[in-house]
Amino acid sequence: MDQLFRKLTLAFVIVVVLYVFINNILFPESFGLGLDSYYLTLIGKYLCFAILALALDAVWGYCGILSLGHGAFFALGGYAMGMYLMRQIGDRGVYGDPLLPDFMVFLNWTELPWFWTGFDQPWFAALMVIMVPGLLAFFFGWFAFRSRVSGVYLSIITQALTYALMLAFFRNEMGFGGNNGLTDFKDILGYPISAESTRASLMILSGLALIFFLIFTSWAMRTKFGRVLLAIRDSEDRARFLGYRVESYKLFIFVLSATMAGIAGALYVPQIGIINPGEFSPLNSIEIVVWVAVGGRGSLYGAALGAVVVNLAKTYFTGAYPDAWLYFLGSLFVLSTIFMPRGIVGILQDSLHWLLPQKSRYRRKSSP
Repeated sequence: MDQLFRKLTLAFVIVVVLYVFINNILFPESFGLGLDSYYLTLIGKYLCFAILALALDAVWGYCGILSLGHGAFFALGGYAMGMYLMRQIGDRGVYGDPLLPDFMVFLNWTELPWFWTGFDQPWFAALMVIMVPGLLAFFFGWFAFRSRVSGVYLSIITQALTYALMLAFFRNEMGFGGNNGLTDFKDILGYPISAESTRASLMILSGLALIFFLIFTSWAMRTKFGRVLLAIRDSEDRARFLGYRVESYKLFIFVLSATMAGIAGALYVPQIGIINPGEFSPLNSIEIVVWVAVGGRGSLYGAALGAVVVNLAKTYFTGAYPDAWLYFLGSLFVLSTIFMPRGIVGILQDSLHWLLPQKSRYRRKSSP
């Protein structure tokens, strides 16, 4: 049953990617079936959120680490991409400075900070998208897991981490745009970022990234490594007693998950067109937990499905009932926890269990 859902999820994402590729890239005018910029951006955003949900499900659903700070890794990857996009503006900014971004000129900065060096090169920016979230997760996890911090205490510490980063990035002297963040991007890899073909390409790239991470994480969780993670989730002390280096396993999956979140953030920023400290908000990290819980914790494809479903609901409710959205989100989490412990995927599996014919448990003995 799990394999069926995995194949259906992959097939759906592949169909969406092929549809956009054919109608928006290969034949944008012949068929007239291409999606406009609004829907391309919306679908691309959902795909990035699905990758982020996968990242959290890898550590929470399979290793039992409830992180309430994964929004920080997502935002750091987004800021790394935003810094590259800001360097590409050059003298086309409001103040016409070929080196300094507009917000630095406005704040009377005289030279580019050292940590902005290299972000004019795409390969360096791509490296930082992976390295910055990964290094933060490594150092945080090294101290937390070696100290055997777990459970609600670890969740609170991760939330404190993202809140501290949010406060830091709000400060103008940090050199990341302060409250306004980074925006007004012009192009990416030499292509106009507002062009419909560029937006279609970014959406396709997000879809391909989601397909890759779905296949990779599904494979990884079926290996011995994944089985050890499940053992740690179910009984950490027993896994340690059997001789497994629990801290190393937890640290590895935590760093891997953080890099996945950073890549999702990097794909998200050029499609949305802005990155600001609001992405570090603890509420955003809590929303990611809701996505995974609603979709189905420990199923990967369920987490991706939950991200899409909840954000579709958010898009509708924030427009139709903006004051009631947060109540809906909280109610959705509570109801899914009480009445849908296995999420949407659990309901679908139970439904298919009754609809599809089941194989007999007993094999008929062959005649001698």
